[in-house]
Amino acid sequence: MKKISLLLLGCLLLCSLWSSSQTVTYETAPKKAKLSFDRAIDAVRIYNTKDAISFLKEAIAAAPNFTDAYGQMGLCYVELKDYQQAVNAFSKLKQLDSSGLRPVLTAYSKALAGTGDFVGALSLVNQYLANAKSKNTNAEKLKTNYEFAVKNSQRQVPFHPNNLGDHINSKDPEYFPSLTIDSKTLIFTRRVNGRNEDFYISYHDSTGWSAALNMGEPVNSSYNEGAQNISQDGTMLVFTGCDFPEGKGSCDLYYALKNASGWDAPVNMGAPVNTHDWESQPCLSADKQTLYFARETSDQGADIFVCKRLENGRWSVPERLGPNINTGGRETTPFIHADGQTLYFASNGHPGYGGLDMFYSRRQPDGSWGPAVNLGYPINTIDEDASLVVDASGKTAYFASDRSDSRGGLDIYSFELYPEARPLQTLYVKGFVYDTTTHERLTATVDVIDLAGGYTIAAVKTTASGDFLAPLPVGKDYAFHVNKKGYLFYSDNFSLKDHNPGVPFEKNIPLQPLAANASIILHNIFFKSKQYNLESASVTELDKLVRLLQDNPSIKIEIAGHTDNVGSDKDNLLLSQNRAKAVVVYLTEKGIDTKRLTAKGYGETQPIATNDTEEGRAANRRTVFRILSLQ
Repeated sequence: MKKISLLLLGCLLLCSLWSSSQTVTYETAPKKAKLSFDRAIDAVRIYNTKDAISFLKEAIAAAPNFTDAYGQMGLCYVELKDYQQAVNAFSKLKQLDSSGLRPVLTAYSKALAGTGDFVGALSLVNQYLANAKSKNTNAEKLKTNYEFAVKNSQRQVPFHPNNLGDHINSKDPEYFPSLTIDSKTLIFTRRVNGRNEDFYISYHDSTGWSAALNMGEPVNSSYNEGAQNISQDGTMLVFTGCDFPEGKGSCDLYYALKNASGWDAPVNMGAPVNTHDWESQPCLSADKQTLYFARETSDQGADIFVCKRLENGRWSVPERLGPNINTGGRETTPFIHADGQTLYFASNGHPGYGGLDMFYSRRQPDGSWGPAVNLGYPINTIDEDASLVVDASGKTAYFASDRSDSRGGLDIYSFELYPEARPLQTLYVKGFVYDTTTHERLTATVDVIDLAGGYTIAAVKTTASGDFLAPLPVGKDYAFHVNKKGYLFYSDNFSLKDHNPGVPFEKNIPLQPLAANASIILHNIFFKSKQYNLESASVTELDKLVRLLQDNPSIKIEIAGHTDNVGSDKDNLLLSQNRAKAVVVYLTEKGIDTKRLTAKGYGETQPIATNDTEEGRAANRRTVFRILSLQ
């Protein structure tokens, strides 16, 4: 009898072990597990994914080997982008019933890719495609992404995002961050209570970001405003307005100007910027003279366009950027850095890791844009990654993400951008322009020109009170010109090739009214040591002088050459005379009547600084333009 009891106990234990290893499907699940599973499916149907997971956990608690519940749980975690939990759920399903993976192979592959296992992801999607009975575009796109990721697996870039915290982020989604050039003002979009999009603003000081405040009317309204960009000087906001009464299409571009007490009412940018198509995601160049934006058309999808501000204040006809930027896919969220030479954007047409990847392109010497460079993994992921902005230093980038530590949905994060992807560090010069006689503030144009390339980095219009802010990317030499009709232009230069990061330049610009004996130093006329042949970097300044003489055809001028005291008096006098003549020759070759021009060399006889230092001697080596008469 005892042996029989022991044998029976052994059979019962075997039965128990066999029972615990059996898979449970929906058809075989106990009533309680089935009820929880049904509730999960109902939650999925109304997009309540988190509740669905809770119900699925109840189902698994009631039936630990419930394969359908594990499969559905994996799908829910993929939807929530919690890829590690999705992998865990799919792995459990594979352990219980590998044949049950077939319907979820592509989702499982995405979960693996989300954790960085692109090799495993590629294996699964290949397995799916090998047995697919019909073409699956989504699976083929995933395969292309995984192959790109595997090929570039050795190029994982540094990426350590930091949530900007409770002063910026909330339970509502925050996105589209935008900064001024001094990195002290942040404007972003928040979808309030999941419905209306409004702009919020925060200010940075030694303690960090202030609590973000709704910008209020007239910028915000009962309509949806979003995808904004604050100008580098903080005086102009460009943004997207959708379904506004005066709109030309579903979404148009608008702008608002800052005044002494707040912001003016937004204005539709009008034709030709806005059309019956979808225009969105605008970004201004640092000088506010160039506008980049995304436009989606029915025939060519979403592309990035650019237009220029005309002299009359209107905008030129927008043009698509070239094939290095736009593809047959979607290109969105353009951001032109303050350096004017680095463009960041998102695309699903260039090779990448996921839906939309972020790229950058450098401006070439001929003004075109260079090849698109993928920012790399894990900045780019299998999901849609877009809307990157980079501060003026080029070191810190900002973006929106719904990562695991978000306050709710999308939050704004910052991270240190790795060196290869950084733009030129950009400082700026700011100040105001004024009349030397009356000391009244003047409206004028401030041009910053790359001396080596001869192209304009920025053409800044001063405000009504004469204020200006102009970008100065580090690593180059710049000519600096200020122009206003009825005045002598002002010139200066900045060499930032060896400049250490630090405080930006502040410079108030005096403009002299056109008058007899009025004179300026032509800071951007260059000669090699002891020579009088004009260097090519002088052309920009000389052409400014040509334009002034053309606009004022009765003016007669003197071009004066000056030297330091190194060398003999005779040699210095001859050198200065030849340098003045070289300038006059250039002007006459440009059509200026030689009768209006006088060249005179003064040698070392009129120093304006000590000759005991190199800085002083450099100041004494100069070319001066002086008005002899106005008639």
